[in-house]
Amino acid sequence: MAEQTHVLFVEDDDVIREATQLALERDGFVVTAMPDGLSGLEAFRSDQPDIALLDVMVPGLDGVSLCRRIRDESTVPVIMLSARADSIDVVLGLEAGADDYVTKPFDGAVLVARIRAVLRRFGHAGGPAAAQGAADDGRQPATGAVLNFGGLEIDTEGMEVRRDGAPVALTPTEMRLLLEFSHAPGTVLSRDKLLERVWDYGWGGDTRVVDVHVQRLRTKIGQDRIETVRGFGYKLRG
Repeated sequence: MAEQTHVLFVEDDDVIREATQLALERDGFVVTAMPDGLSGLEAFRSDQPDIALLDVMVPGLDGVSLCRRIRDESTVPVIMLSARADSIDVVLGLEAGADDYVTKPFDGAVLVARIRAVLRRFGHAGGPAAAQGAADDGRQPATGAVLNFGGLEIDTEGMEVRRDGAPVALTPTEMRLLLEFSHAPGTVLSRDKLLERVWDYGWGGDTRVVDVHVQRLRTKIGQDRIETVRGFGYKLRG
């Protein structure tokens, strides 16, 4: 990871914003910290950060709405910050296009680890890194191949997807998720295994992250393309 990774941090609590900014800067990040959603959107457009950290409850333009605006314009990774792990805001943020979330209050080291995990799997751009995960854990990546599943075509080298000939716009996280399924069509992948392979969790994580991203992926490639196997996980229909 480059030393000068640029983080946009949107948080309305002055103490949390300043303390977190200092902690991230000590770890080598460049941080643009904003107190509300509208100024955060302006900073996103002007500064083009590598990753955005968005608190759910900020004034002007709340974090979920800000995430939607960012996702309309960019595939830059987004991590939501939520005060409650069981809050509906977590799901709303993921549905808006966030890639992950961290519960407040958070430990600075945990936040940095999550940021670096997201950046690793995005490769700062979400391109070739999307296929790299399979190679890293010994599975055979389908580099250079165009995979066909009915009307669904996956170009694993160009990182492009087409459905019935029409291009499908996926975020890097959605692309990684689809690639995991495509490496073993018909094989059931558990939520924990997907968290490990797609989100780079070396520890337990919230499976809602997987469920929401599967739902988002289904809306783009076809609702019947990914099957739920109750009690076990998901599989791609060949």
